[in-house]
Amino acid sequence: MEPRHATAPLADLVSQWRNSTRAAASVLSSTDGRWAMVSTSVTALIAGSIAWLAAGTIPMDGMSRPSRDHSLMPYELFLRLAKHTGENATYASFAPLGSSQQVSPVSNSGATALDYSLAEERSGAADDSGVETRTIAMDSGDTLVGALTDAGVSSDDANAAVVALTKSYDVRSLRAGQSFDLTFQALPHQPLVPAQPEPQHGHVAQITYAPPPGADDNDNDFADSDVVDAAPTPAGKLLSISFSPSVEHEVTIARSADGTFTAHDQIKELTEKLHRAGATIDSSLYLAAMQAGIPADVVVQMIHMFSYEVDFQRDLKPGNSFEVLYSYYYTPDGQAAKQGDIKYAAMKIGGRTIALYRFDPKGPDGPDYYDANGQSAKSMLMKTPVDGARITSGFGMRFHPVLGYSRMHKGIDFGVPVGTPVMAAGSGTVVTEGYGNGYGNFLKINNGNGYATGYAHLSRFAPGIHKGSRVRQGQIVAYSGNTGLTTGPHLHYEIFINGSQVNPLKVKVAKGMRLTGKELVAFKADRSHILSEMAAMPLESKVADTGGNLRAAKD
Repeated sequence: MEPRHATAPLADLVSQWRNSTRAAASVLSSTDGRWAMVSTSVTALIAGSIAWLAAGTIPMDGMSRPSRDHSLMPYELFLRLAKHTGENATYASFAPLGSSQQVSPVSNSGATALDYSLAEERSGAADDSGVETRTIAMDSGDTLVGALTDAGVSSDDANAAVVALTKSYDVRSLRAGQSFDLTFQALPHQPLVPAQPEPQHGHVAQITYAPPPGADDNDNDFADSDVVDAAPTPAGKLLSISFSPSVEHEVTIARSADGTFTAHDQIKELTEKLHRAGATIDSSLYLAAMQAGIPADVVVQMIHMFSYEVDFQRDLKPGNSFEVLYSYYYTPDGQAAKQGDIKYAAMKIGGRTIALYRFDPKGPDGPDYYDANGQSAKSMLMKTPVDGARITSGFGMRFHPVLGYSRMHKGIDFGVPVGTPVMAAGSGTVVTEGYGNGYGNFLKINNGNGYATGYAHLSRFAPGIHKGSRVRQGQIVAYSGNTGLTTGPHLHYEIFINGSQVNPLKVKVAKGMRLTGKELVAFKADRSHILSEMAAMPLESKVADTGGNLRAAKD
């Protein structure tokens, strides 16, 4: 059957054309008809213009791109994708957002240089020959090589620097928390593309990524579980490493002109300075000394000096005073480095003055402290084996707070927190070390001449302390605790004479050595020199007005 329009008579077409012409003429003959025609024409013109502008945005090939082919992503993520896809990364290109400028393909070998370029732009670095310094610290379990590589040092440079360091310094002595100052030479900046005008969007990059052949929208090759952390960004060429194991000690590892590393171990020359200080005691020797500006380590040494003669729990009263002449060492820039020696110290207690002078008789025991007559300050046993302790229970019959009945308390108790260092009251040999029922952890030392001392309720023993160990007076042998039959942390201290416990507060023990002959003459000459030095120096003094804790000197 033929189509209708193929058989329509020509007369019908002519008739339809005449009817349309008459209708148009009828419309144009009136004013309203002419305005309607103009309005329709303008509308058509506007619609056509919009269609023409929209057509200009269609790609040349007339095909739209999948949204995953054109997108913005962080540069670091692109590096991970490029590394994962291997050769396909050569089809990734970079261009400023909104730019139509074509850019040459970028290969994997250019990724590192681009990383430096973007980093420099973000940081404002413009000088390719600049030097950067950064400080790092070793963490627990770190090695020096690991800490350096984590900071961006190449593995070759890190290993070479540490090898150089071992020739002059024992790297095994490095501890967690040690800080290092690293100096780098910035790597050369090579632009990958000609310089372009800065886009209004800043340094945002438009990234076009060509997926591997065969990849589809459901490809999960780049799931988070498959992306590994990128290696630390190289910081540049390592120039030097420097650190200070102590205030007076400085170590530097520097790169030579030939690229090798050399370590320099420098000990700073320290200057000794004498200080004369004193204070009135209101509640504690430690607080008064600290308020007078005396370093804590000097205060601790002074307490040990007088511990043979003074019971710091019972003897000190408000209004007592002290004076000390000590030395301290300083670096060339004036920084305090380490304690020197106490040359003289005196305490005024209850109307009497106890003065002690440092003197070295050139014997096997070395320097010691003597009173004005050449009598050693040391006695065979110390009065208190812990610093800053208060007596909570004395020697004698008492009601036992745990057992619930009265029995003999054959020692004295010092109320101290768990972990307080316990010192050997006298030199001797350890005869008991272990658990002793109600005593808990118990230590007994044979001090000779029929004397022995016992220490109970300990939390632990000091390293190296065991039965048969030889200890010296004042050495830390254990730490206070709460073991055995106790109602709270404290130290139970006993003194034995010929096997029987005696009251530690009343026992009379032998004094130390007394200088005679040439040694006494030499001591008196030193004593006169010390007094002359003190007379020529001002007294740094302050009045203490609040309480304190002797143990803080060791914290």
